[in-house]
Amino acid sequence: MTLKEALAKAGEALIKNNIEDAPLESELLLCHTLRIDRVQLYLELDRKLTPEQEATFWQFVNRRLKDEPTAYITGRREFYGLDFYVDPAVLIPRPESELLVEQALKIARSAPINTIADIGTGCGAIAISLAKKLPEVKIYATDISAEALAVARINSKKHDVTARITLLQGNLLEALPEPVDLIIANLPYVRKRDIPKRGPLSFEPLVALDGGAAGLDKIRQLCRQLSGKLRPNGGLLLEIGRGQGEAVTELLRRLFPSALIEVTPDLAGIKRAVRVCLKAVSRER
Repeated sequence: MTLKEALAKAGEALIKNNIEDAPLESELLLCHTLRIDRVQLYLELDRKLTPEQEATFWQFVNRRLKDEPTAYITGRREFYGLDFYVDPAVLIPRPESELLVEQALKIARSAPINTIADIGTGCGAIAISLAKKLPEVKIYATDISAEALAVARINSKKHDVTARITLLQGNLLEALPEPVDLIIANLPYVRKRDIPKRGPLSFEPLVALDGGAAGLDKIRQLCRQLSGKLRPNGGLLLEIGRGQGEAVTELLRRLFPSALIEVTPDLAGIKRAVRVCLKAVSRER
């Protein structure tokens, strides 16, 4: 079987099983099998797979047909133009989360930013992307999961930013050793009842998905920990889910009446990033 034939057959199987982006998924799995990139793949479409390569490729395809995400099969995911190692200990980085990086860079261009904290860092995608773009900024990256931090450590070494990122284990802001200029948090915001027991999402860590009954438990908890964690004129960037803009804004206005709050949509038009500029920290009423 040639590479071209393998791609066509795998793509057909994935389409029949309602796998989105079936052609791309087939390419990624075949590239992973052969340890080549997509450019080389298309330069060698007439090349024949060995029996061993063909068997390995179909093992990968069959795992995908059982809903296992391609990122876990290949151990790779691209985020903000960088290649990250991922495994089932961490949530797979999503393109919409790149908006947090863009917003953070926008803030850094308009105001002095010396320290940033990435809360719930997972594989470290946001923290590392910022470290590459802001080499003078000190970055803390926290996660409650030791396994997730192990993945973030691998990626920090891979991208040569270990000297600029301090990895800390703890619950949200509790591990921060000092106030920072900017806190970024992509926390669990899926409502408990919406978490599927089957499908690709069921392979991802529950601790990184479950936001409680309304999807706001972790966001509310983080806000309650803010006192003493931000420097004067500091700010907060949150990622939120579809349809949560009004509820999150209402929560934040109740907690921080004097804060400036701005909601930014992602490329799909979904309210995705919430920026909070604090003037004073008040207690929830």
